[in-house]
Amino acid sequence: MSNNFTITDQQRDYSQYDLRGNPFPYSPVPAENPEIFCGQDHVSEKISSTVSSVLSTGKSKHLVVTGKYGNGKSHTLKYTRSLLRDRDDVVVGYVAQPGEGFLDIYHEFVYDLGFTHLQNLAYEFLASITQECTDESPASAAAMRSLIDEGDVLLSEIVPEAIKQLSDITKFADFARAIVHMIYEDTNLYAWQWLTAEGIRYEQRKEMEIHSALDDDTMGVRAFTALKNMLLELGYTAVFVFVDEFESIARLSPKNEQATLNSVRHLMDQNSSGLCLLFGCAPEVWQDVMSEYHAFSERIGQEVTLKPLTSEHLSDLIADYLSLERVDGGAEESLRPFTEESLNLILQRSQGNVRQILALCSRLLDDAADADYETISVDVVEEVT
Repeated sequence: MSNNFTITDQQRDYSQYDLRGNPFPYSPVPAENPEIFCGQDHVSEKISSTVSSVLSTGKSKHLVVTGKYGNGKSHTLKYTRSLLRDRDDVVVGYVAQPGEGFLDIYHEFVYDLGFTHLQNLAYEFLASITQECTDESPASAAAMRSLIDEGDVLLSEIVPEAIKQLSDITKFADFARAIVHMIYEDTNLYAWQWLTAEGIRYEQRKEMEIHSALDDDTMGVRAFTALKNMLLELGYTAVFVFVDEFESIARLSPKNEQATLNSVRHLMDQNSSGLCLLFGCAPEVWQDVMSEYHAFSERIGQEVTLKPLTSEHLSDLIADYLSLERVDGGAEESLRPFTEESLNLILQRSQGNVRQILALCSRLLDDAADADYETISVDVVEEVT
C-alpha cells in the first residue's frame, strides 16, 4: 500500500516575485487588527464623519454598515476598531453577533474589554477619590494600585466614599459596589462575573452587598449606561460599540427580535452623549428593520453600503496586500506577479466579492509558485477556477 501524503514544514519560495511570503489569507476571515482597508472611499468617509462627530462634540451618533456576505462588513468594523484602539480617550468594544438579546450584546462588550481593563478602570476611579480625600495624588491605575499595596492609602478610608460617589454618578448602587470589588483579591472574580452578566449565587452577591441580579435586557441596558457614565466621569470622550452580524436578529422569534431592538433603542435614548454604535448588517435584514421597527431605525438614521469592488478598487487592494510581503527594493510593478488581464478575470469570477477575491488570490499565488510561473496570467486563473 502506497502512502501519497507529503507533509512538510518547508515554506514555499516566492522570491521570484520579490515576495517574502503569501500575503493573502488562506481562510479569508478578517484579522483582529487589519492593516488594510479595502478602499471604498464613500464608506471610509461616512465612518470617519460619524466617529469624528462623536469625538469632537461628545454627542452620540450611530451608523449601520450594510453589504452582502463577503463584501467586507466585519473587516470594516474591525479596521475602524483598530484605529480607535490607538486612542487613550475612548473605550472600544467589539461584539461578534448580537446573540439572543441585548444582555448578550452587553456581555460580549464587557468581555471584549477584559478583566484587566475593567479592573484598571476601578483603580482609576479610586485614584480620583483618593485625590479628593487624601494628600496623595495618584495619576494612574498603576499608581493607585501601588499606593494601596504599600499601605500608603487605606481602602477603609476611600471605599465608602467611592461607592457613594459612583452610585450617584451611575444611579446604580449595585454596579458601583461591583466595580469597587474588582480590586479585592477575594471577590474580584465574583465582581467580574456579575459585571459580565454571567450570574453568581446569592451568597456571592451578599458578600459584596449586591442585591440585584444582572439577568435581563433591562438590567443590561442599565449596567451599560452605568459603565458609560462612569467612563465619562473619568474623562473619557466616548464609548464605541461595534456590533457585527446584526442580521442574526432575524432568526430570533418576533417577540425576542422586538425586545432586542427595543433594548438597543432604550440604550440610545438614555445615552444622548458619549456613545457610538456601529452595526454591520445584511442589507435585506436592515431593510426589514427600517420598514417594521420605525422607532429603532429612526434613532440611527444613517446607513452606508459596501458595494462589490470595481477594477480600480481591486488593483489597489491587491497592491496593498502584496506590499505587506514585498521585499525592500523589490519589483517596481506593484501588482506583480498578477497581470491586468488576470485581475479583470478575477474580478469577473468573484463578482467583486472581497472574500472570494482574497481566497482566489491566495490559491493563485501558491499554484504559480509551485509551478514556477513567471506571472499569474489569464490562463492560470482559468486553470484554477
